[in-house]
Amino acid sequence: MSSILTNNSAMVALQTMKGINMNLNKTQADISTGKEVATARDNAAVWAISKVMESDVEGFKGISDSLSVGSATLTVARQASESVTKLLTEMKGKIVSAQAENVDRDKIQTDVVALRSQIESVVGAAQFNGLNLVDGSQTSVNVLSSLDRSATGVASSNINVTAQNLSTDAGAALTNGTLSAANVVTGTPVTLNGFTFQGGAGALAANAPTAAPATLTALIAGDSIELNVGSVAGRYVVKEGDTADSLVSGLKNALTANGLSDSDFTLSLASGALSVANNTNESAAISVSATRGTGGLAGLNSIDVATDPASALQDIEAMLQTSIDAAASFGSAQNRIDIQSDFVGSLTDSLKTGIGAMVDTDMEEASARLQALQVQQQLATQALSIANQQPQGLLSLFR
Repeated sequence: MSSILTNNSAMVALQTMKGINMNLNKTQADISTGKEVATARDNAAVWAISKVMESDVEGFKGISDSLSVGSATLTVARQASESVTKLLTEMKGKIVSAQAENVDRDKIQTDVVALRSQIESVVGAAQFNGLNLVDGSQTSVNVLSSLDRSATGVASSNINVTAQNLSTDAGAALTNGTLSAANVVTGTPVTLNGFTFQGGAGALAANAPTAAPATLTALIAGDSIELNVGSVAGRYVVKEGDTADSLVSGLKNALTANGLSDSDFTLSLASGALSVANNTNESAAISVSATRGTGGLAGLNSIDVATDPASALQDIEAMLQTSIDAAASFGSAQNRIDIQSDFVGSLTDSLKTGIGAMVDTDMEEASARLQALQVQQQLATQALSIANQQPQGLLSLFR
């Protein structure tokens, strides 16, 4: 049956054209944006996965920056250690020459003192962005190295670099700082207070740690404070600019990091004092000690070839080995960081490749599909035109 009111052929042709135009618009959008999955509407699952991977790529960019800073810091420390090794080698040559009887040992000692001063200058200047790994002000430093994603979430990893103390400062026990009791009794807090700093009670002097303390009990940068609560010890190395609050806060963090139970012992900070409360049914011993940072080259201060050249030769050999070990340690750590940096760069490239494989448009395929759809569009237009002309044939029945 033919009808001039309902043209089924035209309706079929129109629906076909709509479908072709929709596919054509999608293909043109893929080509113009370069992405097959540009929004969550295109493919929700793939879009979500790609966004998580893109966030990881941004995170790895930050990790790459951290590794670069860490490598630069270790470069400074390693070069300082190598410079100290070179100076100590030169000093050893002079000490060896002082073993002879017919030399002016006083003049050789003058050269030894000058080299010692140069070593102290190198150690004091070996800082990068305020961080010195050779003067005893640090025990270790963590370099952000990785972003680890698992089914349970995401976490960061660090490369721990051990600092080396090549200063000439001699260590000695400090008596400053007191505890209110020798034991942490259940329900009764023990308070640690009484530490003072060189240059006043507020902070360290600007020239610490090179300046000598006014008294042995005044803290300077490089001093080590250790607090023992039960079987757990927390250690903090004083840094330039520290206050009493930062010192006790560092001890608190060290204790908790070393396994002190937050439920068994409660640590609180107030006005430069650390209070430790015992929440168990047994008392726990508590003690505190402080030590002046002992430099690996402290023996340089006692070397005197004018009076004891034989002992000077033995001492310089041990200190030379200390500086060599320090340089080797920094070199090994820097090599590890550089390897990790290369890995992070390769991993970032792999993630970008994976993201591209999921969401980017295959331009060759899109080009072929575009041409095919354009031909289909032309044919659909022609088919719709033919279908619309079919009712015209009915006019011949009424002539």
